[in-house]
Amino acid sequence: MTISMHSASVPVFTRMLGHLVQWMDKAEAHAQAKKFDPSVYMAARLAPDMLPFLKQIQIACDAAKFGVARLGGVEAPKFDDNEASLADLRERIRKTLEFVRSVPADAIDGSEAKDITVPRRDGNLTMKGEAYLKNYVLPNFFFHLTTAYALLRHNGVELGKGDYLGSLT
Repeated sequence: MTISMHSASVPVFTRMLGHLVQWMDKAEAHAQAKKFDPSVYMAARLAPDMLPFLKQIQIACDAAKFGVARLGGVEAPKFDDNEASLADLRERIRKTLEFVRSVPADAIDGSEAKDITVPRRDGNLTMKGEAYLKNYVLPNFFFHLTTAYALLRHNGVELGKGDYLGSLT
C-alpha cells in the first residue's frame, strides 16, 4: 500500500498544531508561575534579525492552511494576522485545524503530479504536488514550528523532546 498525499499532510499538520497549543499552555503556566505577562512571548526572538514568536505561529499555520488548500484545489481562508495574545494565537490555530480537517481526503489524494504554483515576492514558484509537499510545505511548516518551540524553551518554558513528539502511539 502506498502512502497518500492526504495521510502525508493533514494528520501531520493536525498532530503538530495540537502539540503547539500544548506548548503555549505550558508557556502561559510558566508566565503565571514566574509572575510575568505572557504577552512577553509574542515578541520573543532568538536573534535580532529573526521573526518573533507571533510570526512563527502565523507562518506555521499558513504553511498548513495553504499547503492543504493548494493540494486540494480549494480556497484557503483569509486570516488578518492581527493576533495580539496567546489566546488569539490559539484561535488562529483552531481555525487552521478546522480548515485543514475540512478538506476531503479525495480532494488532496492524487495531487502528486498536479502543478502547484506558489506566489512569491520574487516571482511565482511552480512544482508538482509531491515535490511541493515534501520539499516546500513540510520543511517550512517544521522550520517555523521548531523555531516557536525553541523560542519558548529559550524563554524558560519547560519543554522537552516528548512535548515536541507527543505520544507515539
